[in-house]
Amino acid sequence: MTAYLIAHVEVTDAQTYQKYRQQVPAAITAYGGRYLVRGGVLQRLEGEAALHRVVVLEFADMTKLRAFYQSPEYQRLIPLRQKASRSSLFAVEGV
Repeated sequence: MTAYLIAHVEVTDAQTYQKYRQQVPAAITAYGGRYLVRGGVLQRLEGEAALHRVVVLEFADMTKLRAFYQSPEYQRLIPLRQKASRSSLFAVEGV
C-alpha cells in the first residue's frame, strides 16, 4: 500500500534550510520516493492551524518510506533540517 511522508515545516533559517533542500532530493529518489507537494502557496479553508511550508512525499509502501527515513543519507540531513526549522513529520498509508 502506498505510503506518504507528510511534513509541516516552519523555516527559521532560510539559508541553512536551502542547504538541506539541495541535498535531500537525492536521498528521496534513492529510496523510490517522489515529491507530491514541496512548498507552494497555502490557503486556509478551515481551522486555525499555523500556515507554514508543507511537503508530501510518496513511497511505494511503508517499508520503503521507513528505509528512506532511517537511511544514513537522510539521518545525516536531519540535524541540518532541525537547525533550520521547526517541523513535524508523520507517515501515513493511503490508497
